[in-house]
Parts: sequence; C-alpha cells; structure tokens
Amino acid sequence: MTGRRTETVTFDDIERARDRLDDDTVVKRTPVERSTSLESMTGAAGVYLKMEHLQWTGSFKTRGAYNRIKQCAEAGEADRVVAASAGNHAQGVALAATRLGIDSTVVMPKTAPQTKIDATRGYGADVELVGRDFRGAMAHARELADEPGVEFVHAYDDPAIIAGQGTLGVEMYEDLPAVETVVIPIGGGGLIGGIATAFAELSPETRIVGVQAEGAATVPDSLDKGFPKTLDDVDTIADGIATGGTSELTLSLIERHVDEVVTVSDQEIARSVLVLLERAKQVVEGAGAASVAAILGDLDVEGETVMPLLCGGNLDMTMLQTVLIHALTDRKQILRLRVRIDDRPGKMETLSGIIAAHGANIQTVRHDRAVEELDVGEAYLTFQIETSGAEQAEAIIRSVADADFDVRHVNRTDGRT
Repeated sequence: MTGRRTETVTFDDIERARDRLDDDTVVKRTPVERSTSLESMTGAAGVYLKMEHLQWTGSFKTRGAYNRIKQCAEAGEADRVVAASAGNHAQGVALAATRLGIDSTVVMPKTAPQTKIDATRGYGADVELVGRDFRGAMAHARELADEPGVEFVHAYDDPAIIAGQGTLGVEMYEDLPAVETVVIPIGGGGLIGGIATAFAELSPETRIVGVQAEGAATVPDSLDKGFPKTLDDVDTIADGIATGGTSELTLSLIERHVDEVVTVSDQEIARSVLVLLERAKQVVEGAGAASVAAILGDLDVEGETVMPLLCGGNLDMTMLQTVLIHALTDRKQILRLRVRIDDRPGKMETLSGIIAAHGANIQTVRHDRAVEELDVGEAYLTFQIETSGAEQAEAIIRSVADADFDVRHVNRTDGRT
C-alpha cells in the first residue's frame, strides 16, 4: 500500500483517552445484558449485548469527540470546532464542545432525521443543513474549517477520535474477558479500528468481526484492492453507517486487527431492529442493529460466547415506522394479496368474508380495472391484511384459492410475487 499514511493508533493512546474521559456525565459505562432469545436463535453458547445505545447522546460517538476536543481545549488551539455528520457524531461533538466551553458548528445533510437535528441543537451546536448526503455536508464543513481559530473534528479519520472509540473496546473486554467473538458495525471504520486495537492488546485471541450494510459496503472491496474505495451513492436504512467510505488510517487498522468483515441486507437489519424490540425490549437504530443482523444471518457463532455491539439508539420515528412495516411484511404479519375477479357486485364481500373467517384484519383494499393483462369485465382487488404471522397468512391464501379465485401474494407495493 504505497502512499499510506504512517500515523496509527496505539493502546497507549486509548489509555490516555480513558484518562481524559473522566466525566461520567459526558461518557458513562454502558451495561451488558445476556440474551437467551438470541442464543436460541443463533446456537451461540452466550450472547451478551453491549448496550452502547444507552450512552449519553444515544451512541458511542461522544467518546471520540470528547477525547479530540479536550485535547484542543488543553492546547488552546481552537475557539470553535466544526464537524460534518448525519446525526450521531453531530450530537457527540455538540455535547463535548459545550461541556468544554468551546463553540461548535455541525453541518448535517438536508436528509438528516429531524430528531437528530433537534438533538444536536439541544446539545448547544449551531446546525447548518447543506447537501443531500454526508459528502455534501463534509465539503461545506471543510470550507468552514479553513477560517482562523476553527478546528475540524472528523467523524473517523483522526487518531484522537479512534482512540476515544477504543475506550469502548477496553470496557467490552472488562465486561466479558471470556468473550470469543465481538461483532462491530462499520461506517467509516473509526469505531472498529479503536475497539480492535484495544482487543489486540488485551485479548488477541478474540475474533473481531466487522459488519457493513450492503448498500454502503466499502470495506470488502477496499481490502481486496489494498486502498480505500468509496461509493458515489449509498442506499441503506442504517444511516449511522452510511458514510460510503473509509480512510487510509481506519483501513490500515482493519487490515491489522480485524479478522472478518461481513455484509447484511436492509431486510436483515429491519428484522434485527424488530427482534431487539420484541426480545430485548430495546429501541436500536439500524446501524446499531447491524451486529445482531450478522449473527442472525450467515456469521457462524454456534457454541461461542459472542458480544454484538449495539452502537446507536437514535432511531427516528418515521424510520421506525418504515423498518417495522418492512420487517412485518417479511414475516407475513402484513400480507398483500392481489386477487383477480369478475368485476361484479358481491365479490369484495365474498373475499372479505373469507379473510374475516380467519380472524385477520383488512387494513386497505385497492380496486384496479385499468390493467392491460385483464380481460373485459375483470378487475384486481389488492388487499393489505394484518395477520398473526406466516401460518395464518398461508391459510388465508389457501382459502382464497380454494374459493376458485386467482390469488397472488405480492411483495409490498411493487407488485412482485
């Protein structure tokens, strides 16, 4: 890897960061809870959830931000700090700067959830909304940082940020020294870089697994190519890890200390958000649930003691609704049926009766006649039905078919079977 930056992060850096994070009103020790439900679902000997989503500001980001800004304050280097963020880093920077008596400006994309914008302002930062994605926000923040007396605080490409995130790795080891596998979501790589560096010192035999959302995955390709690759567009419900790129620094730490990187789909992430709600009684955002998506998916943890990191809990309620609809549809608890009928009075009543006989609730019905494949006098009725799950859904489909209707189970709103 020619041209790679020579700076790195050491365990000593992480230890010094722990000394700086001496205010538990800024960064607190978050709990670990065992999940027997996830153990039965994965075959793991023990699943211990590190609940960093319960951190002040709802994510781990305050650790790195406070470490970085405190060094600026001690050196008297800045009157103001500037950052770019889709939400979690924004709140960490805002809280850290306010506690340390430094002004802060955070540039967020116009698509950032309103709850995260409001929270960032609530922690004391000036917020500017620029661009449609993280890259647009970053470009503007860089321009602001060119002004005298202003220090830029990067979300991940900074040794002080990474060392601050690494304090979480020390905490995870102390919480469970016998852990065999830790599973960590990856956006820009600062979190996993810090945690992996801590485990390399404290427990080098522990397997370190990183997880990226498929629609924002850059690390697998970057590892193959030997240098950081970026995506022009990212597409995932896990906005907290939708950076679309890593850096030379974070990629070098991943190469050195991370054993495996896997990807998960938005469908798997949505399912995990719902599982955590139902089984662990925890509200976790998509980025935070990615680690659970990995162990519920293709990552083999059978017989192991595993610690998935729930790294963020700032789940916008609109996104929660989207995730729940997605997950419930996948489970067939929301069922969409398209039925071809002779367009005569009484057909809808007949079908409604069949569905009602199974104790299911019809949420919506759409009546379509202007479809090219239909014959004259035919129509489609598309039902959205609330069911108890796959068994009831399949029973409804069989009953409709047995009544001599042409019925298809369609996927959400796109008409696919």
